[in-house]
Amino acid sequence: MISFFKKGLSKTVDAIKDIGIAADDKIAKDQLEDLLLEADITYDLVEEILEGLPTNVTREKLEPKLLNCFSIKEPTDETAKPFVEIIIGVNGAGKTTTISKLASQYKQAGQKVILGASDTFRAAAIEQLSRWAEKIGVEIVSTAQGHDPSAVAFDTISKAVAKDFDRVIIDTAGRLHTQANLGNELKKIMRVSAKAMPDAPHRKILVLDGTQGNSAINQAQAFHEMVELDGIIITKLDGTARGGAIFSIAKELQLPILYIGVGELPEDLVVFEPSEFVTALLDGIYG
Repeated sequence: MISFFKKGLSKTVDAIKDIGIAADDKIAKDQLEDLLLEADITYDLVEEILEGLPTNVTREKLEPKLLNCFSIKEPTDETAKPFVEIIIGVNGAGKTTTISKLASQYKQAGQKVILGASDTFRAAAIEQLSRWAEKIGVEIVSTAQGHDPSAVAFDTISKAVAKDFDRVIIDTAGRLHTQANLGNELKKIMRVSAKAMPDAPHRKILVLDGTQGNSAINQAQAFHEMVELDGIIITKLDGTARGGAIFSIAKELQLPILYIGVGELPEDLVVFEPSEFVTALLDGIYG
């Protein structure tokens, strides 16, 4: 598993090494500050991490400070059947691909999966998700472009309940958080989902593009205020030197990072383990 986290942080580690600070058992505090900032951890959080540390910092002293950035919130209970997840995020974040990876993993685990194409804003989104459903071999509920996305969510969940599905994954439009009308639409999907099945959706997940680094924090905050997110998936982590932004995102939102994406294959969507992620970063810092 650790190799996946090293893969995801490879460009971040390369950027750290480019600073030219020699790896040692101890690193001067001011040099460590440069390294953490280069990894795209926000300045305020870097100051918080370094507070109370000695002038020369060992790996053992730094590790618990980094781990403290991650939420200790209890994971969502996944015993509901069907377990309904709604996937949120702006266009280009890798939302549809992430849905396909989740569906593939669930199916590989022996679960019966159905997708709901509630991104009715773009015909291309419906077509893309339908192609993925066919390729993976899972069912999908879809409609024509422009139809009510809440109705699609209702029909998908209702079918899942009636046909004994294990997992429901509902796509939503790649909306900008500044568009109030689309925000209201998203809230409506949540309300209608609860009518189809009490307590649904069971998990609301935001997909963030890892290449955006800390600029994704404001976007995430806006969505969280809108629908109370349950977790985050960070995509494209292998393609960015901004891997340290995960610390800032997790600390700022106090939400669990559920998965990270480090490649194109279904298995490249990896369950996030804070300790292994921190170990991979420390290996880069201390050699």
